[in-house]
Amino acid sequence: MPKVLVSDPIDQVGIDILSQVAQVDVKTDLSPEQLVAIISDYDALMIRSGTRVTKEVIEAGTQLKIIGRAGVGVDNVDVTAATRKGIVVVNSPEGNTIAAAEHTIAMMMALSRYIPDANQSVKSNKWDRKSFTGVEVYKKTLGVVGLGKIGTHVATVAKAMGMKLLAFDPFISHERAEQIGCRLVELDVLFQQADYITLHIPKTAETTHLIGAAAIAKMKPTARIINCARGGIIDEAALAEALKAGKIAGAAIDVFESEPLGESDLRALGKEIVLTPHLGASTEEAQANVAIDVAEQIRDVLLGLPARSAVNIPGLRPDLLEQLKPYLQLAETLGNLVGQLVGGRIESLNIGLRGELATNQSQPIVIAALKGLLSHALQERVNYVNASIEAKERGIRVIETRDPSIKDYTGSLHLSAKGALGEHSVTGALLGDNEIRVTSIDDFPVNVPPNRHMLFTLHRDMPGIIGRIGSLLGNFNVNIASMQVGRKIVRGDAVMVLSIDDPLPEDILNEIKKVSGIRDAYTVTL
Repeated sequence: MPKVLVSDPIDQVGIDILSQVAQVDVKTDLSPEQLVAIISDYDALMIRSGTRVTKEVIEAGTQLKIIGRAGVGVDNVDVTAATRKGIVVVNSPEGNTIAAAEHTIAMMMALSRYIPDANQSVKSNKWDRKSFTGVEVYKKTLGVVGLGKIGTHVATVAKAMGMKLLAFDPFISHERAEQIGCRLVELDVLFQQADYITLHIPKTAETTHLIGAAAIAKMKPTARIINCARGGIIDEAALAEALKAGKIAGAAIDVFESEPLGESDLRALGKEIVLTPHLGASTEEAQANVAIDVAEQIRDVLLGLPARSAVNIPGLRPDLLEQLKPYLQLAETLGNLVGQLVGGRIESLNIGLRGELATNQSQPIVIAALKGLLSHALQERVNYVNASIEAKERGIRVIETRDPSIKDYTGSLHLSAKGALGEHSVTGALLGDNEIRVTSIDDFPVNVPPNRHMLFTLHRDMPGIIGRIGSLLGNFNVNIASMQVGRKIVRGDAVMVLSIDDPLPEDILNEIKKVSGIRDAYTVTL
């Protein structure tokens, strides 16, 4: 009989499901060394956020077939190491959707009617009604930043409460927003017009401190902000200052930049702020839902069935996985690259398989390309299972072509994406040691290994321009790791690809675009 280790507390219903097909051992509070020492005895591992499944744990888990995370994120799992070992990693991407959405609504209402402070007042033997005159949400405008599953449910409930809806999501079509009942607007418009602003986006380099002093300055003095998404999206110091100065009316915060919340000016504020200790997923139902969801997937995999919410590569035989793995990484990298070059909402993706790659099973490669295309926007919300669904919901048209006659490399992959902001293409191939190379950008020939931080320019092929860009980056202390130029004709247009050691500081991109001869410039983080 298979053996399953449960190393974090989970709802009993999950253990009951696992017990149908396996011996279940519940051993919580294991040290990393203890986990490494015993994991070789188990076919499956079920965790929550407490257990860190490192490369060492995965290497020691010689019998592991699946790792299940009873929750959304898998930051505590080395997914790359698991994929290399052919171990399926699953999560529960929708198990806490309702809980998080309802907590958002609860926070909005508690903030509007000063419920926490009124409750404390009555418990202190007071009867002070005048101090707690609130506001109604009926006919107020709610600005929803991020129309994923949670943001969509919040919008649906708010609409039923009689609220007007604005939304910002650069990866959602106007038609999809209208189906939900939202008017899609630019972020500045949402800040200016919304009475309530609720955040439902991942924390990325672009969204960190999205709500700071500059954003708050655009808001109404009666605006109220709710964040039950990710800590760090709001600049907490700027928020505290704005609330003290009366620049906005209130805030309700469930997630913080550092948790547990330490010393913070937010604690000293009064009824204009509501604070909760990351309770978005803390309902009995949500904990049961994620336990059921993940336990069922572990049970299915142990029975030889596919997992429905794998975050790496579901449904592939180990031998096929080993064969396609390098090409899947190539497809995901190129998808991520072309998605960032196009920017904003993607309308179509053309996936061209060339050479020997054109004779392979294509579906996993297409899914990997879509995962890469959407990963910059959706972060952990997109995986190999839901990439096609997420693309379809966003109205992305996917076209697949094959041409085995192209023999520039043993096998190469060409991606062309079109969006509201323009169209770009990239081609890539694998060298003999399966090292990824980008071989063209917008049909300009290059030979570039992908790098974490990259700068791309389109410019006139003219003397001195490369030197000016290098000097400009040097003035901002940006170190260049490598540089390559691709051109079709002498003194025509050309592309330059710079690999840089660190993210490009703010405002440099605009300075680069001002250089004579530069037609456009883009930064990419892989």
